[in-house]
Amino acid sequence: MKKYSQLLIMILLLSSCTVLTRSVRYYKADIDDYKVFPQHQFVENKNKFTFNEGTNSTFDTIEFKNKEGVKEELKTILSKTSTRSFIVIRNDSVLFEEYFKGYTRQDFSTVFSVSKSITSLMVGIAIDEGYIESVNDRITKYVTELNDADPMFQKLTIQHLLDMRSGIEFNEQYSNPFSAMACLYYGTNQLAKIKRMHFECEPGTKHEYQSVSTALLGIAIEKARGKSFAAYFEKKVWKPLGMENKGSWSMDDKRHRSSKTYGGLNISAIDLAKIGKLYVYKGKFEGKQIVSEEWINETLSLNTSNGGGYKNQWYNEWINGKDSLGNMYFKDKREVVKLYQEKYSKVCLKGVMNKWQYSDMKRIYREKYGWDNPNEERFSLRVYPGNYSAVGIMKQILYINPKKKIIIVRLGDDNDLEYGDLMFRISEVL
Repeated sequence: MKKYSQLLIMILLLSSCTVLTRSVRYYKADIDDYKVFPQHQFVENKNKFTFNEGTNSTFDTIEFKNKEGVKEELKTILSKTSTRSFIVIRNDSVLFEEYFKGYTRQDFSTVFSVSKSITSLMVGIAIDEGYIESVNDRITKYVTELNDADPMFQKLTIQHLLDMRSGIEFNEQYSNPFSAMACLYYGTNQLAKIKRMHFECEPGTKHEYQSVSTALLGIAIEKARGKSFAAYFEKKVWKPLGMENKGSWSMDDKRHRSSKTYGGLNISAIDLAKIGKLYVYKGKFEGKQIVSEEWINETLSLNTSNGGGYKNQWYNEWINGKDSLGNMYFKDKREVVKLYQEKYSKVCLKGVMNKWQYSDMKRIYREKYGWDNPNEERFSLRVYPGNYSAVGIMKQILYINPKKKIIIVRLGDDNDLEYGDLMFRISEVL
């Protein structure tokens, strides 16, 4: 009897707690999460933009490495992964477009943290229009409710949030129903939850990827405008870019209707590519300036101080420098310098040397490179080729090469391939 009483109590607790109910029911984030939450559904556009249909034999003749390191055609490689959509565009022409697992060009899904990069775009637009005065403004200027929260909020700026340097104590884990991430993602009234948060360090002192930072950026825009973030996005981006399919932005709940700006955009692959076009053309779309060129230039400027080259909610893409034999860890610093000078200096923006200790490396790498001396140091080269990406938790990716005007979009539901390396290789051969 006691056993059944405890079970009944647990059921009652779950039914009365939205966070626990949602997190137990759905367990972890899924690309169909737009079905879980209330949504702001975008009105279908009457004037739709379509990319040109291009022709390119590259994908019929060039083979790329799969996850086993074996060369195969691109379509074959992708068919063995969880990829749903994969599109390659150059100079506004679609060179490669394939769909898997029953997906079509019309299907949309949740792109999770790709939403963060689009939120950054909206910050730029809000600054252009005067709703936000400066990235150096304190968040409390716009979200006045935080004046009654942890005093450290009064030191937190828009730029700190853009670069993930908030200092807020936050656990970025979906699957733990008691984590801050689960409370933010599965809960309701996100501002009320953020007001109860505290800081582990002073804003600006430490880079740590946190969805709460982007949530605050979205709330700041909503407060500054006095209207819905999703409606603002629809007016300033969705409609002007001529999105061709259905889409939406997930909200925290039906009452507060605050957009999940850190991970709630629901969009098709071909429409996401149009945001890539906007960045490739310096904020201009088919002759109309959507966001200032200054904002795009600032966002797509090289930043090596944050993890992954993170700047304004976008990643400066980097690759590991490799010699002709595929080696990327070296005993001598001079080998790294020589590698950069001979192979990468003319085609990449910057190279950064990294030092590794025995304890830093995974066992598989120690075995692969014959590293058996715990006192030995190795060196590697991190190279920044000038490409940028917006990335979701399951490798939803919007990848751009501004110099070559290349846009690559990958949507799927698992991180099961080195997609960044694959996209760099694609842009390299085009």
